[in-house]
Amino acid sequence: MSNVGSAALRLSKVGKIYDGRRALADVSTTFEPGRIAAVLGPNGAGKSTLLGILSTLIAPSAGEVHWGDERLGRGSALRARIGYVGHEPGLYGDLTATENLTLFASLYGVDDPPARAATLLGRVGLGDAPSGAPARTFSRGMTQRLALARALVHDPALLLFDEPASALDPAGADWLATELAAERAAGRVVVLVTHDLAAASVADQVVILRRGRVVFDETRPGGFGVEAVRAAYESKTRDKTREKPLEATRV
Repeated sequence: MSNVGSAALRLSKVGKIYDGRRALADVSTTFEPGRIAAVLGPNGAGKSTLLGILSTLIAPSAGEVHWGDERLGRGSALRARIGYVGHEPGLYGDLTATENLTLFASLYGVDDPPARAATLLGRVGLGDAPSGAPARTFSRGMTQRLALARALVHDPALLLFDEPASALDPAGADWLATELAAERAAGRVVVLVTHDLAAASVADQVVILRRGRVVFDETRPGGFGVEAVRAAYESKTRDKTREKPLEATRV
C-alpha cells in the first residue's frame, strides 16, 4: 500500500482569531514532500493553532491551505491522508498494541489489518512487546512508538507531530530522529511543532513564529544542525517572549 507521493502543502495568508485575540496572522509558507519542517516559537506564538489548522481540526479565520490543487479543510477527502501524533497518543488503553493497530487499520479500510499491524509493530521496535499487555501499561517511550505506528497505519502522505520528543529518554530521542529521517525518505510531508531545538535540528526547513507571525522561514536540505537552529531561534525570539499578543483588529 502507498499513499506517499504527496504534492506540496501551501499556506496563503492564514489567520486565526480566538475571542478577540489574534493567534495567527498572514502565515504563508510551503511544506514540501520529502522534507522535515520544524515549527518553533515561544509559548503563545501560534504553533499549536497552526498544527490544528493543518490537521483540519481547526478552521482558519482567514487565508487558505492547499495540498496540491485541492483546498485542505474539515470536509476535504484529503483529511484521510493525514497522520497525527499529538500530546495524547490517541490509543485505547485497554487494548493491546496489536489490537489498537488492527482496529485503526480496519477503520481506514486497510487491506489485511492484522498483517499491517504486525509490520508496523516491527518497524517501530515493538515487535517483542508482550502480546497480551494493554497499552495503558506501556512506558512513555513505548506509547510514543505505538502512537507513531497508529499514525502510519493508513500510509499517510502528511505526517504531523506535536512535541514528538516529549518525555523520551536519549535512546528514544535517537530512535525518533531515525524514524523522522525514514519518513522524509519515504516522500512524506513531515511537520513537527516543538520546543526542543535538538529535535528540530534534523529538519530541512525551520519556521519560527512570534506573536502569530512568521519571522523566520528557511530551508537547508539535509538538516540544519542544532547550532544553526539555536542561532536562528535566539536571534528571532531573544527578549521578545513577554510581548503582549496583538489585538484582533484585522487578519
